[in-house]
Amino acid sequence: MSLLNLTPDELLSTTRAVRKRLDFSRPIAPELIRECLELAVQAPTGSNSQNWHFVVVTDVEKKRAIADFYSRSFASYLLAAEAGYHAPGARPVAASTMMKVRDSSQYLADHMHEAPVLLIPCIRGRLEGQPTMNQAATWGSILPAVWSFMLAARARGLGTAWTTLHLAFEQEVAAVLDIPYDKVTQAALIPVAYTIGTDFKAAPRVDLDKIVHWGQW
Repeated sequence: MSLLNLTPDELLSTTRAVRKRLDFSRPIAPELIRECLELAVQAPTGSNSQNWHFVVVTDVEKKRAIADFYSRSFASYLLAAEAGYHAPGARPVAASTMMKVRDSSQYLADHMHEAPVLLIPCIRGRLEGQPTMNQAATWGSILPAVWSFMLAARARGLGTAWTTLHLAFEQEVAAVLDIPYDKVTQAALIPVAYTIGTDFKAAPRVDLDKIVHWGQW
């Protein structure tokens, strides 16, 4: 498949978390997912551990089961998030922004099972009770690989979104997919689909002067 005509900077600045613009009607060839994964595993990894596993889910019933756990977790998350928006001392959030994010997140929760591919990146071992240094090293090994997958997908006209809400039911999802829960940690749930259009733009972000600290905080 031909790549989109994007410069490296355009690729980095326009790889969005895609929700409403996922095209659930178009199948994805397994070879295309494999191509993205071949690039993903070239990512740098802590201590050269290459401690990765990727579960590619295309079975309709398994996707529906995973999506059900995701939806249940999303419902609880939404209630907690809305309460947090209105809590004393909470950071002000524009109503329009809050509504837009909630609407797109709800859409993804409602349609997660329709994604042609659900990708679950995993790492060997469990992190419960591990010191921060160990946890950081572990996440620092899987995150670059998944981000590389998402960039590779974007370059090929595919959209992705990093989600983690299914982890409230990680053990149940492990049972659906025969993942050895006591030995393997799931890191995320990535829906993958072709995008409706490819004209994504850079997103508004916080002024760098407010978040960059030179030399000290």
